[in-house]
Amino acid sequence: MRAVLQRVTSARVEVEGEVVGAIDRPGLLALVGVTHDDGPAQVERMARKIAELRILRDERSLTDAGAPVLVVSQFTLYADTRKGRRPSWSAAAPGPVAEPVVADLVEALRARGIEVEQGRFGAMMQVSLVNDGPVTLVVDV
Repeated sequence: MRAVLQRVTSARVEVEGEVVGAIDRPGLLALVGVTHDDGPAQVERMARKIAELRILRDERSLTDAGAPVLVVSQFTLYADTRKGRRPSWSAAAPGPVAEPVVADLVEALRARGIEVEQGRFGAMMQVSLVNDGPVTLVVDV
């Protein structure tokens, strides 16, 4: 499992002009990719990382600050661009495998007391954000 975490002052996701998830205060945007062998162990490690990484202002975590996260599934995080001009998506888990893993991550974050908003799995989404810092990290578990 891979995530790109961005510290934001606000972020939102729209699908066909409808806002499906938004945070309007400082927190994180988490773009999440799932690969074929991800399961409960990776979900738990990623939930812990997202909740506890001290990357908010004053070296605080989401848990410390009571801050929200916007989770957006993004299979393109597993693109292989080493050959040619067309990316390969073979390392990304297919939708029927990835969707429940992302749902489990959302639930694991909520179980830690984190306020979670989310995109719509498999939809064409427009993601807007105000990056704070900017702070952007790639997390692999």
